[in-house]
Amino acid sequence: MPTVTTIKLTGENHLDIDEVCAHIRSISEQTGVKLRGPIPLPTRRLIVPCRKAPDGEGSETWDHWEMRIHKRLLELVIGKATDESALRQVMRIPIPDTVTIELSLRTVA
Repeated sequence: MPTVTTIKLTGENHLDIDEVCAHIRSISEQTGVKLRGPIPLPTRRLIVPCRKAPDGEGSETWDHWEMRIHKRLLELVIGKATDESALRQVMRIPIPDTVTIELSLRTVA
């Protein structure tokens, strides 16, 4: 039975995420495993308004701080037991501190 491995990458720096995606793509090309993605998911923007003046006097001026969270989705379709070496190689990829990776496995009938 084929196994689908869903890989979800999240992080603040999109260049780091794209670098990890490139590593996974090269592994899938070397091992011959079918790869779907990377699918860019919507970027989440976190905006925090902050008042510039520490006290209540003067005009109300605000700073707006923003953090963007980028996401990518990849799916590896592993058909045989011999293709599991691709998943082992994915587990050994050096991942930067700014990137979070989630793996989930499911069996397709």
